[in-house]
Amino acid sequence: DAVELPIKFFPQDAGCYHCQILLKSSRDFRVYVIKCVVNTDDAEAEIEFLTPAYQAVIQNIPINNVSSQDWKLEAVLEGQGFYGPPSINVGLGEIALYPLMFKPIAEC
Repeated sequence: DAVELPIKFFPQDAGCYHCQILLKSSRDFRVYVIKCVVNTDDAEAEIEFLTPAYQAVIQNIPINNVSSQDWKLEAVLEGQGFYGPPSINVGLGEIALYPLMFKPIAEC
């Protein structure tokens, strides 16, 4: 015995949205709590580093938190010669800079 309850949700922006649905009859009350987390579309970016071998260059990458909660982000770096912190915290409504360093050990 199941009844479908179709719900349509049209978020304006990225963020965390909360909703409560109250269903009641003469014999029963039920409250359903719904939480939707909306992310922005995937974005692609390209950074070109130019530095002599054995010399480091750092590019600060801005991360803008427009959601309704603090973020703790983990970084996974792939590729030889790239370095950066393994995680970064970005507070609600803040912009944090992720320092990505490239230090080549040879000409490449």
